Amino acid sequence: MKSNYLTSVSFSEFALNPKLDSALTDAGFHHCTEIQQLALPPMLEGRDIAAQSQTGTGKTAAFLLGTYQYLLNNPAPDNRQPTELRALILAPTRELAIQIHKDAEQLGANMDFKVVLAYGGTDYEKQRRKIQDGADILIGTPGRIIDYFKQKVFSLKKAQVVVLDEADRMFDLGFISDIRFLLRRMPDPEQRLNLLFSATLSHRVMELAYEHMNNPIGLKTQSDQIAAEKVNQMVFHPASDEKIPLLLGLIKKMQPERSIIFVNTKRVAERVQAYLVGNDTKAEVLSGDVRQNKRQRLIKDLASGDLNTLIATDVAARGLHIDGITHVFNFDLPQNAEDYVHRIGRTARAGASGEAISFACEEYVFSLPEIEELLGHEIESGELTDDLLIKPSPPAKIQRTKAPEHNQRKRPGKKSGSRNRRRKPASASGSSNKA
Repeated sequence: MKSNYLTSVSFSEFALNPKLDSALTDAGFHHCTEIQQLALPPMLEGRDIAAQSQTGTGKTAAFLLGTYQYLLNNPAPDNRQPTELRALILAPTRELAIQIHKDAEQLGANMDFKVVLAYGGTDYEKQRRKIQDGADILIGTPGRIIDYFKQKVFSLKKAQVVVLDEADRMFDLGFISDIRFLLRRMPDPEQRLNLLFSATLSHRVMELAYEHMNNPIGLKTQSDQIAAEKVNQMVFHPASDEKIPLLLGLIKKMQPERSIIFVNTKRVAERVQAYLVGNDTKAEVLSGDVRQNKRQRLIKDLASGDLNTLIATDVAARGLHIDGITHVFNFDLPQNAEDYVHRIGRTARAGASGEAISFACEEYVFSLPEIEELLGHEIESGELTDDLLIKPSPPAKIQRTKAPEHNQRKRPGKKSGSRNRRRKPASASGSSNKA
């Protein structure tokens, strides 16, 4: 919950419950960020908000404080069942859901709310049991949440608070139909607190807000820029066959302490990794099919400094809340301008500055005008000099791990051989790999 957007406004100036004041003090938080200063007054009055807020601005703490205070001010009815949620917090990625849950436990340490986390890729039955045992607040990703809901693991009939974090990203990932499904099974918008946070309040995001919220107040901080103010941006225009030599040259020249290299496909990610490893730079790949336990290990290693270079597809463009990322390289320019903003937002966190270097090759240069239009300015162009182009050594041969056989489901009706033809009952976790 660190941020470089602190104001002179103290949390003590708000009428927060003493238990929340105590949790903030224990966590070392005394002054609000800009988004917290703006969001807390209407939330404490029970008003809905739709807020534009970048990652790293303290929005998670803002909506958690608003959620806790609302639940404390509005006790659950005596006839509420343990599986009837009081609050639902939805996030687009597993990593972001995990971070929200961590912050929720910190701020809720002095209270009796039971906070449960649910996300795809792992622990299907374990998460299911925790929800069935009773949950006040459920935090998770839409795919896993709607899976449990359709199985009637929990009910939304008495939900008092709903939070949509990074709503624009949930549109990008195709979750909005699931979210609308869930919202329609809650009490009417006037009977609950609705909080929406998004990096951009686009037309489609505001349409969702007006449809499923109760006259939300639109919020935007004065210093809120489309891109983080301390990110130094530069774009190079290499030919496609110059991108690897340029990347190696920039790494040699800049000596990044901790970097993320964004690419558009897994195939390119593996190619970049092979060249980096073949040229004495340790690097790992984070793509959509990486198992959850490995994803978390890679993120932990990057945060601790055990890993200095991570090559990622856009699955990691959101939800990576890691301080100390000094450089972001867009090896491929994203085809969506908003994805560019989310990518470079991985650096310049917690008051630090950062570097964002992009390659506008002939394949993806057509995305540049849209990106610059969203930013509101042109990105400075870098000079492609001979000393920046390093002739690479051959790529390393890296052993790729194949998906285990138990994840490779047979299609119904297809013969599987002469032995053990009798199919086993379908597992309850059939859709557990959803986000």
